[in-house]
Amino acid sequence: MTTTLIFIFLSLSPFLLHLILSEFRRVTGLAGAGTGPPSYPVIGCLVSFYKNRNRLLDWYTELLSESATNTIVVRRFGARRTVVTANPENVEYILKTNFNNFPKGRPFTEILGDFLGFGIFNVDGELWRVQRKLASHEFSTKSLREYVMNTLKEEVGERLLPVMESLAMEDEEIDLQDLLRRFAFNVICNVSLGIDRCSLDHSSPISPLARAFDAASEICARRGAAPLFVIWKVKRWLGVGSERRLKAAVEEVHARVMEIIQERKRSINGSEECEDLLTRLIAAGHEEEVIRDMVISFIMAGRDTTSAAMTWFFWLLSRHEDVEKQVVKEIETIVRKGLLDYESLNELTMLKACLCESMRLYPPVAWDSKHAIEDDFLPDNTQVRAGDRVTYFPYGMGRMEALWGKDSSEFKPDRWFLEPEKERGELKKICPFKFPIFQAGPRVCLGKDMAFIQMKFVAASILQRFTITPASSDQPVFVPLLTAHMAGGFKVSVRRRKTD
Repeated sequence: MTTTLIFIFLSLSPFLLHLILSEFRRVTGLAGAGTGPPSYPVIGCLVSFYKNRNRLLDWYTELLSESATNTIVVRRFGARRTVVTANPENVEYILKTNFNNFPKGRPFTEILGDFLGFGIFNVDGELWRVQRKLASHEFSTKSLREYVMNTLKEEVGERLLPVMESLAMEDEEIDLQDLLRRFAFNVICNVSLGIDRCSLDHSSPISPLARAFDAASEICARRGAAPLFVIWKVKRWLGVGSERRLKAAVEEVHARVMEIIQERKRSINGSEECEDLLTRLIAAGHEEEVIRDMVISFIMAGRDTTSAAMTWFFWLLSRHEDVEKQVVKEIETIVRKGLLDYESLNELTMLKACLCESMRLYPPVAWDSKHAIEDDFLPDNTQVRAGDRVTYFPYGMGRMEALWGKDSSEFKPDRWFLEPEKERGELKKICPFKFPIFQAGPRVCLGKDMAFIQMKFVAASILQRFTITPASSDQPVFVPLLTAHMAGGFKVSVRRRKTD
């Protein structure tokens, strides 16, 4: 074992020496460019980064709040020079104005490449444009919207609500985050693959596909958060630790999705009609690996984002009874007119305001990074060098007083209305670069409308019938991985709502 470690150290020594010298030239050459945490030759801000590693979101938010431009530059040994911004003008420049200079870039696609392959969320350039055009067409069809609504009605009415009813009758606590994740996984698998793979019974283990998705997502996220990127690359090269687990999880996801694709091809040849995305992609004649990677990207994007948003929504609502009463009253008013459908969901303005306010404070994706191709200057005059990592920061943006006022840290759904004092008034049109929860510009989330449909339908269906009470009054911990979640889950009790 000792001999092996010595061999590894000697093998890596030239590389590490080159890294140290490169870092020294870079830090000293860029001293004084931009604001940010204190940096030192060679190590940059590695010490303060390490000290704040368990509170990076709040540390970055504090640094951004102290910056006159709400932008900072982070230099850290073993990582690329990183520009982090909470400035909407910069966000617009990155995501729209000079879009072509800020692709995801190889450093990002390397982190997720083993898992997502060449799926739409992990590619740039022509490959992205081709997939985007295809996906845009499919997401804009009326038939897919109808299929989503029918899927929601079936999954909520036949599976979610019976589970909630059982919990209410048995007076049993449940991890609502886990239940919502299982539900969201079923919905997105149904929409993407035409199947559901996860039991909503919390006493049952999650499906092998869902478990493999969890493992792959978490390990890929930890790659991106590693203080030194070389660590996970060495572990992958040696095939040990988390990288060995990642390889096994990715192989399981790929194998199971390919199996579903092949089964669907056989059913299509047998003239079985389906309306899910998988069938549409197969019918369009795409290769199996392309379809696999696209479907995996859609599942990853659609599964954890909506469940994360709804978890924090229910927690915030439980802390603001007056707001919950307004939301329930609005739902009851709409339901009295008839069943919840696509049109009636659009009338739930207070509910949508609460969802937006919840995502402002607890965004499903806390930050998103691009990588500059060429030297550039952001609108606030921050210098960007070719190869820099450029990150816009929704979590911090939601807490900037410069954007949302002195009460930016408070849950106030009224801020989303043109006339807050008017009951069921019109919602403001908020600049997407101030509230980039669904990205913005050419890469704006194609599933944005579908996500709001799902969240509103699920929230309205639950709140109309049940009250949700947290088991603990403690402040939960927000954990950012590829998508954010509540540390330790969200234990709640469920009760039948009393009707007047």
